[in-house]
Amino acid sequence: MRLSELPIEYQKAIPVLKKIEAAGFEAYFVGGSVRDTLLGQKIHDVDIATSAFPEEIKQLFPKTIDIGIEHGTVLVLHEEEQYEITTFRTESTYQDYRRPDSVSFVRTLEEDLKRRDFTINAFALKEDGEIIDLFDGLADLENQVLRAVGRPFERFHEDALRMMRGLRFVSQLGFKLEAETAKAIEDNHALLEKISVERMNVEFIKMLLGNFRTNGLTAFVETKCYIYCPQLKEEGEGLLRFADLPSVPLKKESQAWALLLNQIGRSEQEVAPFLKAWKCSNQMIREVQRLVKGLTKRLERPLTPLEIYHLGKEASLDVEELMIYFDQTPDTTTVIDSYEALPIKSLSELAIDGKVLLAASEKKPGKWVSEALGLAESAVVNNQVKNEEADLLAYLKEQQV
Repeated sequence: MRLSELPIEYQKAIPVLKKIEAAGFEAYFVGGSVRDTLLGQKIHDVDIATSAFPEEIKQLFPKTIDIGIEHGTVLVLHEEEQYEITTFRTESTYQDYRRPDSVSFVRTLEEDLKRRDFTINAFALKEDGEIIDLFDGLADLENQVLRAVGRPFERFHEDALRMMRGLRFVSQLGFKLEAETAKAIEDNHALLEKISVERMNVEFIKMLLGNFRTNGLTAFVETKCYIYCPQLKEEGEGLLRFADLPSVPLKKESQAWALLLNQIGRSEQEVAPFLKAWKCSNQMIREVQRLVKGLTKRLERPLTPLEIYHLGKEASLDVEELMIYFDQTPDTTTVIDSYEALPIKSLSELAIDGKVLLAASEKKPGKWVSEALGLAESAVVNNQVKNEEADLLAYLKEQQV
């Protein structure tokens, strides 16, 4: 097969390939970008594989960075772009089910492609548009099948994370797992125990955000991979409930976590320990806590202005968008109107602060100050009192604060 026209990202990189070839070496575009090109999707990183060894690449290009030279990868800076160029290689045994004990550089493309994970990721593309397909990946693309290269058992023992990557591709592409590949994942799912949570997190979130999330989650449960993911060992039924929700793609990671937590019945108080087990950032934990709190209330009734105020505009809209998964039409217009109509958008806009309170009172500083400000804040947001210093002080006096 030959492509009639290459994406602009490849066209920019052609001079790099030609320079390597002019020195007597082979060079090809490889990896997920070739697959995405064939699927008509936007490509991102352009990766190059070559028969040239790392030191030979460094001699050819004036600007390079050693980003993984022990594994054959050199970053080449060309004009305003940068490209990862990796030497054809074979790998030894994998004692930790993630990284090879050693890497051997080779001079043939076939030896290199044999170590790829799935057939649809094992293409090589020449600068003239010719597709090199040694493992019938084109047929698998046509049939929408995800098949491991060679023997699935070996591929997953080399790198157990490939099982999660496979499920992620099912979710992103809507492909079906080829029978032997699916069986090998199910038979070897316990190997995921060897994989770092951080790497699992990346693949899991991509799976939840996929356009075919139902397919991915269903396969995730059927292959039993969920059992070796943090906090999910007993959540097979909850994950299938999640899979049965409307198939509208989720937009944000925080929304994905919030919806998952809802479907497996976790409370707002359980958000932090759950996400910490997944090695999520503190920022993500805070975002999800807000969404879980807001979603719990929104499932009972529309959010009040005070709730929208405390959640903030973005989180309130994120919560409202999730209502589509509960057979309700999200009313984002009302949320925006409610937010815009708020008398204040933050405590800093309140007409009084701690200094004003202390100056107007004979009391000593203490917890009462923050409590009084909170009371005044709520009263203003609920339009019980104007955001004026005199009005607020009079209101607090009435409340005997």
